[in-house]
Order: sequence, then structure tokens, then C-alpha cells
Amino acid sequence: VILISIVIFCLETLPEFRQEPKGPQPGFGEAAPLGDEALLLPPLPPPSGTPPPLRPAAGSGPFFTDPFFLIETLCIIWFSFELLVRFFACPSKPEFSRNIMNIIDIVAIIPYFITLGTELAQQQQQKQQPGGSSNNGGQQQAMSLAILRVIRLVRVFRIFKLSRHSKGLQILGKTLQASMRELGLLIFFLFIGVILFSSAVYFAETDDPDSLFTSIPDAFWWAVVSMTTVGYGDMYPMTIGGKIVGSLCAIAGVLTIALPVPVIVSNFNYFYHRETDHEEQCQYTHVTCGQQQSPFSEPKKGDSNQSLSKSEFLEAED
Repeated sequence: VILISIVIFCLETLPEFRQEPKGPQPGFGEAAPLGDEALLLPPLPPPSGTPPPLRPAAGSGPFFTDPFFLIETLCIIWFSFELLVRFFACPSKPEFSRNIMNIIDIVAIIPYFITLGTELAQQQQQKQQPGGSSNNGGQQQAMSLAILRVIRLVRVFRIFKLSRHSKGLQILGKTLQASMRELGLLIFFLFIGVILFSSAVYFAETDDPDSLFTSIPDAFWWAVVSMTTVGYGDMYPMTIGGKIVGSLCAIAGVLTIALPVPVIVSNFNYFYHRETDHEEQCQYTHVTCGQQQSPFSEPKKGDSNQSLSKSEFLEAED
């Protein structure tokens, strides 16, 4: 169900599946709105002497009969049912509310109901204003369009629901959580490098009339792209001094990114071997009573069957 929801989220953005505006064309010299704008923006008045087009009745629009909306509704029903069952089955409601995976489930469901409420409110407004809307109404609809786009973007967080069923994603999440200090240092060093090299390349290119670096903030993008060795090519130095600064920026970026990588890899190896050791223990151990401990939970004191600690694992690895 999660994969179906993600596929629907991606397919509905294809041009073949977008709902094009039907009926008369807009006024002279004006382009017709496409996609979501066609559903939210008010129709333009027809030229003089042309009878007004027939407006569909509210509630009969294509939104509620769209196949993507119907499949999305079925997925939301399943997600809501699963969330409610786990909520009532959980003995500790505060602990359930603090669980990050449950928060992701709630965030993935909320956009559907907000979008549904927005569509119903727009149809109710169309009933009250059958002759069109004013400029204020058009601004409200444009604002609703922007809000809908942000809300629909939140639906992409449903992909994190897969981590509940994937040990690999759980290992990756634990690795990133254990490497937050190293990642913070990496971002801090990149921030310093961006400030230094963007300032240097700006002053190195300031005498060139064809320079692409109009200001230091504009050079931030170039510094980030160069330090991460991406190099889109939209901004590049032209002078000798600018090329020297660019070379130093690329070398500094490689060194900055390479320094915390071994620590992150060591954390990943630790959690990966911890998971594999737990699986091997489960294969040869017959559990007759009690609750089996998760490989990601903290080891209990006095338990000799637990895997090595992180420090012991790193010493053994060396």
C-alpha cells in the first residue's frame, strides 16, 4: 500500500494525467492555465457578444471522480485504520505519541484531509458565487493553490513509512543518528568554506565585466557546488585568480567531506554487524518465554549474550 501511494504521487504529475481546462479558450492574447491552476483560478470572462459558458454544478467536478483521488482515498483509509489499531493496542499512549515513526505516519495522512477540506470549501464558495469571483477571491484562490502545493509535497514523507518494514533503512537511520556530531562538524566546515571561497572568488572576479559573480551571496551557490564536487557549470570563474580560487575550493571540499566519512562508515559497520549477530542468535536460540529484545535497543546489565559494545567493536575492528 505504501508503494502504491508513492507511485500514485509520482504519476499524477505526468503531463498525460494532468487535467487540462475544457471549454472556451481564454481572452485574446492570454494563455490558458494548466494543471492545478485550471482547477483553482476563476475562468476569464468571454469576449463581448459571446454567451457565457455553462458552469458545472459544484460537487460534480473532476476532483472527486479522478482515479488517482480514489486510489489515494483507499490508501488513506488503510493508513488511518492501521494507525488507529496501533494506537488503541499500544499500552502507553504518551510513548506512542513520541515515537518518530508514528509521527511520520500522522504527517503522511494529514495532507489528504487538508486537501479534501480545501476542495470542499472551494466548491461551497462556487455555490455561493455562481457568477464568478472578485479580485479578492482570486487572491484567496491563488493562496489556496500555494498552500495545496506545499501540502501535497508533504505526502512524499510516506516513503519513510517503509523504514518500519526494512532493516536496512533502520540501520541507516541509526547510523545517521549516531553520527550527528560528525555531520554537524561537516556542515560547519562547509559553511566556513562557503564563506571564505565565495568572498575570494567575488573579489578575484570583480574587475571582469563579464563576471557571473555579481555579489558574495550569489557566489554561495557556486561555492557549495564546487566544494561538493558537483559542478553544474552555471557559474564559473573566468580570470586566472578566480580559477586558482576555484581549484583551491574544490580541493578543500574534497578534504572536508572525506574527513568524517570513516567515522560514519564505522558506525554503519557497528550497527550492521549488531543486526547480523542478532539474526544469527535468533536462528540458534529457541525462545520459550519473555519478549525478544530488539537489536537496536539498549543492552541490559548482566546480559552476557548481547553483542559487543560500540567501543569494543571499534577496538576489535582495528
